[in-house]
Amino acid sequence: MTDELNELDALHATDTIVEDDRSMHGSEHPNEGPFSEPEQHYDAPEEEDDTPKDAWRTAKRLFAQLRNQRTRLIVVCCSIVCYTVVHLAGPVYSAIVVDDLWKVVQQTWKAHVAFSLATDGIGWKIGVLAVLYLLEWAFYYTQTYLMASVAERLNLTLREQISAKLQVLPLRFFDRNKPGEVLSRVTNDLDRISETMQNGLLRLINAIVGTVGALIIMFVYSWQLTLVFLAVMAINVAITKIVASKNLAAAAQRQEVVGELTGVVEEYYQGRDVIKASNREERSIDTVSEITERTRVIAQRADFLTQVINPLVRMINRFSQVLVALLAGWMMIKGRMSIGVTQAYFQYINQIGEPITEAGYMINSLQSSLASAERTFALLDSPEETPDPSPALEPAEPVRGRVEFKHVKFGYEPGKTLMHDVDFVAEPGKKIAIVGSTGAGKTTLINLLMRFYDIDSGAITLDGVNTAKMTRADLRKQFGMVLQDTWLFGGTVAENLAYGKPDATHKQIVAAAKAAHVDHFIRTLPNGYDTVLDNEAANLSIGQRQLLTIARVFLADPAILILDEATSSVDTRTEEQIAAAMNALMEHRTSFVIAHRLSTIRDADLILYMEHGDILEQGTHEQLMEKNGAYAHLYNSQFA
Repeated sequence: MTDELNELDALHATDTIVEDDRSMHGSEHPNEGPFSEPEQHYDAPEEEDDTPKDAWRTAKRLFAQLRNQRTRLIVVCCSIVCYTVVHLAGPVYSAIVVDDLWKVVQQTWKAHVAFSLATDGIGWKIGVLAVLYLLEWAFYYTQTYLMASVAERLNLTLREQISAKLQVLPLRFFDRNKPGEVLSRVTNDLDRISETMQNGLLRLINAIVGTVGALIIMFVYSWQLTLVFLAVMAINVAITKIVASKNLAAAAQRQEVVGELTGVVEEYYQGRDVIKASNREERSIDTVSEITERTRVIAQRADFLTQVINPLVRMINRFSQVLVALLAGWMMIKGRMSIGVTQAYFQYINQIGEPITEAGYMINSLQSSLASAERTFALLDSPEETPDPSPALEPAEPVRGRVEFKHVKFGYEPGKTLMHDVDFVAEPGKKIAIVGSTGAGKTTLINLLMRFYDIDSGAITLDGVNTAKMTRADLRKQFGMVLQDTWLFGGTVAENLAYGKPDATHKQIVAAAKAAHVDHFIRTLPNGYDTVLDNEAANLSIGQRQLLTIARVFLADPAILILDEATSSVDTRTEEQIAAAMNALMEHRTSFVIAHRLSTIRDADLILYMEHGDILEQGTHEQLMEKNGAYAHLYNSQFA
């Protein structure tokens, strides 16, 4: 029995575009848990059960992922068989060696001659025993090494599948699932599967095969001693099962409270400016301290339950060994068991004592891994975007930019219509302003235009071609977007600017930066256009990040623009420069502008005023002001 038991293993680029409409239909998008869709429900991570709902089906599917590793698995299985044979043969052969050695010792003692390993070939027998132990190590090394390779390749396969899956999931999926929940599938669950494949599964197989073989040999040697040993081990297993169940519950509590602590710390870190501005430092400290204390108490209890079982089980094992030793000694005196068989018997006790005691832990670990695999497959089974049509229609060349909504009807949930009859035409090269209060449906309109969601009925056309009959790639390639919430990727400044046009030359990148009035700023960076940014560009101001995203659109040179108050984060002087550049950029291009400050869209060719998902009024600024309707009231309220 070893001194320690292994601890139980119990333990967004597009999502921002829909935020504008969350207040309207937020109640229709419950964050019930990972990968919740209208058709299915999954528990949130803090409530996840570590018991699979369909273990056999999940296990078959998991091992089906190993089809491309059959050779490795065959070698692993052969290594397990060979290891088990040698592992069991070692004590049996050692019994022969010890008995022969004892006879030689007795003979030399009686004959008063010097002991020699050459006597009766005892040295050769000891050499064979050493070879058996060497082979045991070699087979164990082989299966462990190859199983680690199998597990990590399986992990890689699942990560690649998840990565590919995330690219074809609809925006609705990301609306309903927190980033941390999705990341948990890619990290924690896959790591748990890999760990179990490398350690738990291999140990469980070796334990089962080795234990069965050892018990058979032990019964052959002495069924009486074996029954005594099994009776004591039954007590050990019962104790282990009781403590393991309590440990599992404590580990689940610890996982929940650690998740809560992590969320609070992350929230407070990101909101540190607001906390300081609101004089809430003391309250924040108290909150973190309270959760930290709960974490300490729960973690302490979980760790105690993990560690307390070891001394108790070890003590009972020692008592069982003493009892077996006394009985074996009596049997040796009676001539019913030799000294070699006795030491071999004790080797088998040591071989199977730990696996039997740890069986509960290994089974729980396996169940936990299957539960993780089940959640991973649930993600892989999530409904995808509707396939692109085949054959697909291509946009007219060149794209003029005439966009028409024809009696479009749409709802985020079946039976809950948001847009009832949206109908308008955006002529080529015109500036279309979309206005309305928060939750009016402005961004939903853009979502439908970009086919982030598919409409329920009606049609949206680009130059007369139904966008639903185009591929998403062909459609989205015609748009350039500048949103309030900027997003830069890990890489150089030049790579970020060329994100929408990877084949752009350095000269084109610089020209786009100059057009966006950002070239001078870039040249002040340590390495200019080769300055490396992280994915949050924390070393840049909000205005600087906004300028870079605007330059990115300049470089992409799309036929249609989507602007969401693109200059809201820059100073007045820069705003004037950007406004002039934007006017040049929008010239001869169809532009959709989501406007919050109505003073910026008075020159729009068409203003769409939206409420509750529908267009209530449309026309130019002058036409809508003369109408003195909802738009006029909203405009006047901003300048009251």
